[in-house]
Amino acid sequence: MSAAGQALGVDRRLPEFPAAAPTVEGMTTAVERSAAEGSSPRHPFRLWLARRRAYIELHPKLRFAYLLALAIVGITIVLVGIVLIPLPGPGWLIVFLGFAALGTEFAVARRFNAFLRRMLNRATAWWHRQRAERVARRSRAAAMQ
Repeated sequence: MSAAGQALGVDRRLPEFPAAAPTVEGMTTAVERSAAEGSSPRHPFRLWLARRRAYIELHPKLRFAYLLALAIVGITIVLVGIVLIPLPGPGWLIVFLGFAALGTEFAVARRFNAFLRRMLNRATAWWHRQRAERVARRSRAAAMQ
């Protein structure tokens, strides 16, 4: 095991998974088994990612390049999402996805993403209140006629 892997506590041994609960038919489906294996922190792909991350952390120039690439990709995703907000489609979802990508390395992006979520929740609650009031006014007006 490499020094970087030891520093991160990465274990290369394959995990032993407990038997999943049987389904109604008495057998575990391949999809359920695959999901259980993929969510393990010792899954081979997760181990590979941890080793790559440790390698990046050991090389300052590579870390800078990684952060720069992440910033460019994250900002691009956010800008595309902002352009798509007024259009029908997942504009806000794309904005949040961009900030989530940026938030993996930048604390400011994590805080700003939390702020955006709060503001969006407030705006949605306000819109629902306004809509309920309009419906109530219309029903009262219809009842008076």
